Amino acid sequence: MTALFYSFIMQPKFLINGNFMIILYALTQSRAYRIAWLLEILNLPYKLEIIERDGETNLAPDALRSIHPLGKSPIIKDGDLVLTESGAIVEYLINRYGGGKLKPEMNSTDYWQYLHWMHYAEGSLMPLLVIKLIFRKIDEADMPFIAKPIANKITEKVKQGFIQPQLKLHLDYIESQLAEKFWLVGDELTGADIMMSFPLQAAVSYFETNQYPHISAYVSRLNHTESFKRAEQKLGPLTFF
Repeated sequence: MTALFYSFIMQPKFLINGNFMIILYALTQSRAYRIAWLLEILNLPYKLEIIERDGETNLAPDALRSIHPLGKSPIIKDGDLVLTESGAIVEYLINRYGGGKLKPEMNSTDYWQYLHWMHYAEGSLMPLLVIKLIFRKIDEADMPFIAKPIANKITEKVKQGFIQPQLKLHLDYIESQLAEKFWLVGDELTGADIMMSFPLQAAVSYFETNQYPHISAYVSRLNHTESFKRAEQKLGPLTFF
């Protein structure tokens, strides 16, 4: 299926420090939301290329491989640099354009907690949510009548024996960390909050608000920042399938 690219120029300025405007290649309903959010926080001029998912597979279209061989989103292009992986992109943008903001001083005690959350988001939490989604898709998949009960029995065993206990372990941990905090690290929003936004936005779509009240309140705070609302206005409402 041919990719559908929608281009939007987010700010009139075309150059940043003599370099061409940053381009964000954003797959719909993806991790690219947090990159658009960060660009809005930094008030950087950028060009947004919105990429529709393949209608059959719901994955990124093959055409995205013309930008990067892996064909995954998000991707940014800043001059000659083409960069993938949310964590790498967040670190790059903060380090290059943040002006010392959005991260603690490296010699501070907060820095190591910042580093923890920056890597925890995709290294520990997000894989569990992806596995949960995959098993839900298996449950919903069409298959021969005789095979359905067998498949359901296997997936239910994995969900009850591994996925649900592990998700509970991690969400309980995050809930406890947010019990007395407004942001994850220090007194201001940092890259750690940006990295944790997408997995926690996904997580709250799976449970009742009162089940994890501190996580729910935290996600609501993120969603109601003016910068995130601007990003969502341009990308469309963030939903999870």
